[in-house]
Amino acid sequence: MKADWVTPRDALRTILESVSVLGTETISIAEARGRILGEDLIAPIDLPRWTNSGMDGFAVHSADMKGASPYTPIPLKVIADIPAGLFPDQPLPRGCAARIMTGAPVPSGADSVVRVEDTNGGTGIGGPDAEVIILNARDAGKNIRRQGDEIAQGTTGLRAGTRMNPGALGIAASLGGARLVVHRRPIVALLTSGDELVHLDRYDEVLAGRRTISSSSYSIKAALEEAGCDVRYLGIADDSPESLRQTIRQARGCDALVTVGGISVGNHDYVKGVLLELDTRFSFWRVRMRPGSPFAFGVVGSLDGIPWFGLPGNPASSAVTFETFCRPALLRMGGTAAIHRRWISARLLDQVEAVPGLTQFIRVHLDQEEDGTFVARLTGKQASGYLSSIALANGLMIVEPAEV
Repeated sequence: MKADWVTPRDALRTILESVSVLGTETISIAEARGRILGEDLIAPIDLPRWTNSGMDGFAVHSADMKGASPYTPIPLKVIADIPAGLFPDQPLPRGCAARIMTGAPVPSGADSVVRVEDTNGGTGIGGPDAEVIILNARDAGKNIRRQGDEIAQGTTGLRAGTRMNPGALGIAASLGGARLVVHRRPIVALLTSGDELVHLDRYDEVLAGRRTISSSSYSIKAALEEAGCDVRYLGIADDSPESLRQTIRQARGCDALVTVGGISVGNHDYVKGVLLELDTRFSFWRVRMRPGSPFAFGVVGSLDGIPWFGLPGNPASSAVTFETFCRPALLRMGGTAAIHRRWISARLLDQVEAVPGLTQFIRVHLDQEEDGTFVARLTGKQASGYLSSIALANGLMIVEPAEV
């Protein structure tokens, strides 16, 4: 098959159009951290459940504290003491106050909570002569959290596609979500290939200068896990059709296949031929980018039509192409609503030349200046075989092709 040398933009569009969102399952909230919500969570109650205090202080009528200052202190009779968990038994009359704790229900009639620091702290609380002196009027109309102000009953508390981070888990718990419908994690088969590659248990051969560590086995596996995937690591395949055929077939039952290496035009690059035997429909074989030009994508018919991502063997190339193409697609498969990284403008402090015909993905480290703008520096040599450029980077700078 003739290589289709597509642009990165066309490659990503083709990939995203080819993948589908996986199904859902219901799990306990205790298992839900990091999972993607599969359906809207509708609030069965108001949040807050009742109008409550946002401060430790004194509930008052704002009209009764008007003009209060250290020079014009305003005394108010304290008729109630309301800790969190206790409901007031009467409305608050004008000219009176109620000591109240954060989260406690505000008595009807009160429209302000004066923070303790703006009072004398109160005297005789609980007795017939209880009193508080207001020393500042800045809290007039403030520090009250209205019932339903955060989430109203019957509205959407969390939308489908939300990643269940700690805050989302807290909301789900507040809305009674003991069990949650979430998307399945994509099960992704990962294999690397190359006779020269070994795992860490054979590092003595690396020290002897005979083999190379399969760094992508570790870096791409970690990237898959960070993208919310369950990884079925198939190991390192030999540079032979038989080994690749046997290893790739172990991906049956997975939702996607990621291979690293073996897709270039060398005499020992057999991945393409083996995938053709497995009824693979290739969408494209090369991308107009640097690093990562030998990146390929297709659908493997003999493996129930799962998507295949063919990453280049060079470590920086495999990392950049994973970030650019695989991660958004796998996030979409896993039901994530926001699949793309944040885009920002930054001033580059180093010099980079555009290349005719190729979009460059430059590994940079971004820092924010005091004025809020961002600056970027290269993370060292940008060669496709140097993984250190990835390890030190917190961003990719896109350099469009030079005009010819």
